[in-house]
Amino acid sequence: MRPIVFAHLADAHVGAWPRNPVLRERLRTSVLRAIEVASERKAEFLLISGDLFHTPVPDPAEAAPVAAALRRYVEAGHRIYAIYGSHDYVAHRTSWLDVLAEAGVFVRVAPEAVRPEGTAWTLPWLRDDPTGVLIAGISGRSHGLDREYFRSMDSRGFCGEPGFKVFQFHAAVEEYLPAHLRDKIRGIRVDDLPPGCGYYAGGHIHFTYQGIGPGGGLLVNPGSVFGTSRTDIENGESGRTHRGLAILTVRDGQATAELVDALEPGTIRTVDIDVTGRDPESIPGLVLARIRAEGAAPGTLILPRIHGLLSKGRVSPLDLGAVQEALGPEGLTVQVDARDVEGPEASHGTPLSESEVEREEVERLLGADEARPSWLAGAGGARVVQDLLTALGVPKSEGESTLDYSAARRSEARRVLTVPDDDAR
Repeated sequence: MRPIVFAHLADAHVGAWPRNPVLRERLRTSVLRAIEVASERKAEFLLISGDLFHTPVPDPAEAAPVAAALRRYVEAGHRIYAIYGSHDYVAHRTSWLDVLAEAGVFVRVAPEAVRPEGTAWTLPWLRDDPTGVLIAGISGRSHGLDREYFRSMDSRGFCGEPGFKVFQFHAAVEEYLPAHLRDKIRGIRVDDLPPGCGYYAGGHIHFTYQGIGPGGGLLVNPGSVFGTSRTDIENGESGRTHRGLAILTVRDGQATAELVDALEPGTIRTVDIDVTGRDPESIPGLVLARIRAEGAAPGTLILPRIHGLLSKGRVSPLDLGAVQEALGPEGLTVQVDARDVEGPEASHGTPLSESEVEREEVERLLGADEARPSWLAGAGGARVVQDLLTALGVPKSEGESTLDYSAARRSEARRVLTVPDDDAR
C-alpha cells in the first residue's frame, strides 16, 4: 500500500461568538487557515468530525467564506468526508451541511444520524476510490445521547472488509477525558468503537488527545480549531490543548499524526490579573501596566481575566474602557473579562459573576433532584437548561426575517431537547 496523507479537523464552530465580532473573525480566519494547511500538505482527503458550524443554519456571512474554501479544496482534486456534530445537526430540517453535501462540496459519511434508541442497525461505509481507504462514522447528538447508537451498531461488515479503515465520531471517550471534564460529560467507552480500524477520527470535547482504539488503531481528537469559550482560548494559549488540525500519514497500514496549528502563535494573549485587596480606582492602571508588560506585537488580541475580592466597591465594565482607548493606538485589541471580580459584599457568599448567578438560578428553578423528571436529573439536567437558554439567546442576524429567526430558534430548542421538529410530527 502506497503512503497516504490525509487531514482531520473537528469543532470548527464557524459562526460562534455571535455577540463578539472580534473573536468571531479570529475564529473564521483560523478555520480558513486550517483548510489552507490541508491543501498545502497535499492531504488527499479531509475528515471533518462534527461541528463545522456552530448552529445548523449559521449567518451566511460567516459560512460562505468557509464553504468557498472547502470548494476550492475539492476543485483541486481532493475529497471531504464529514459527519454532523451536536451543534450543526438538526433533526428533520435542512442545515448548511446538507446544502454543501447536495452541492458536491463533501460527502456525508453518516446520514443515518436519527433512529429510535435501541434499534439494531448495520454500519454503512464508503470507499475513497483514489486511496482505497474505507470510511464509516456516527454523527453526534446533544448531551451524549448518541451512545446508544454505538451500542446497537453492527459493524461486522465494515470491520471484516480488507483495507485501511477510518471511523469518524463526535463523542467524548471516557478513557481519554481530561480530569476537568470527567464529572461533566457523558461519553462512550473505547470498546464501543468498531474494532480493527487503522484510524479513529474523534471530535466534540475541544481538547486534544491521542490514544489507541480497539485493536490498536490510532485514535485522535485534534481539539477545537479555535474555541467557543474563554476557557478554550486559555487552554490553547497555554499549550494545554492544540488549536488546528491533524495531518495523518499512513505507511504500511500504520497511521502517524502531526498536529498543526491554525492560529499563528502570539496573536492572542490571555493575561491573569488578581486584584484582591485593591480599590476599583486602581484597577485600570494595573491592567494597563500588566498588558504592556507582555510586550505584545501590534495586531495582538489581549484577553485579560480579572478576578479577586476588592477592598471596596465593585468594578463596572465602564471603568475599564480607558484601557482599550490607551492601547488602541499601539495596535492592540483588548477585551476584558471582569466577571469574577467581587466587592466586599460578596464575602457573605453572594455570587457576582454572571455564570454563577445563571447556574444558581437554574438549579433553583429546577428544584430538588428527586422532584425533577429523569431527563433533567443531576448536573446534566442543569446543563440542558443552560444550553437551551444559550440556544434561545442567539441574536437575530442582519437581514434575517422574523419568521426565519423564530423558526431557527425553535429548531435550536428542539435540537437541545432532542425532540422532532413540527413538520416531522
